[in-house]
Amino acid sequence: MQAHFAHPFQAAIAAAMALSNTSSASSTCESHILTPVHHIETKNEWMEAIEQQHLERSTLNRLIINYLITEGFKDAAEIFAEEAGISLNNVDLTLVDERLRIREAIETGRIQDAICLINKKAPELLDQNKELGFHLKQQSLIELIRLNLIDEALTYAQVHLAEFAEDDIKMRQELEKTMALLVFDKPLESPYGYLMETSHRQIIANQINNALLIYQNQQSESDLSMLVKMVDYIEDKLDKKSLRYPKLVDISTGKLEDS
Repeated sequence: MQAHFAHPFQAAIAAAMALSNTSSASSTCESHILTPVHHIETKNEWMEAIEQQHLERSTLNRLIINYLITEGFKDAAEIFAEEAGISLNNVDLTLVDERLRIREAIETGRIQDAICLINKKAPELLDQNKELGFHLKQQSLIELIRLNLIDEALTYAQVHLAEFAEDDIKMRQELEKTMALLVFDKPLESPYGYLMETSHRQIIANQINNALLIYQNQQSESDLSMLVKMVDYIEDKLDKKSLRYPKLVDISTGKLEDS
């Protein structure tokens, strides 16, 4: 597990060092410009710089545990924690299990079950977050269309979604796209077919998971997710400075492009 995660993390750290050194150099006169990581031009040199960065196994293990807990993978977190010798005594696994049940309900298309679970565990959440409530009900409408329950879909849209469309132009546009699925014999192949992809369920599930974490006063995004965003941000900064470096093209494996 450690070998799988270490490489992309080390690449991110090396990129961070490059950006840091570049920023420092820009504030000095030309005759004193630093020439460390940010002047590396070949993949081999970049790899040598990455290898100089050291991450403790315990750090990697805790990043993995943090990801599993934040995303709601209770069983995987318990198994990994036992193998890594990490205590989960400070983690309320009941809350993790509740979020997992809600995520599974959404990802399998049981939206009404998810809404009932949310209202039971976080009664004020959907009332406080109107957009979140709309997206859940929009997904419920999509599931009716998926089952070709046309009359039920029309009634559901009128009863549960019309009020959202009246108050917000963005929600009205989203509802119009969803209703447009009814026009096509094969809605999955229509311009709005992406709404019926399983990935759309996952987007909603992630939104709900993050909102529940905030509701429970917990970290709403895993450290691993923030690290991925940091890599994108730093590489964008390096690109804007027209610096040559082997870009990280696959963060899951740590693969770098040739330079």
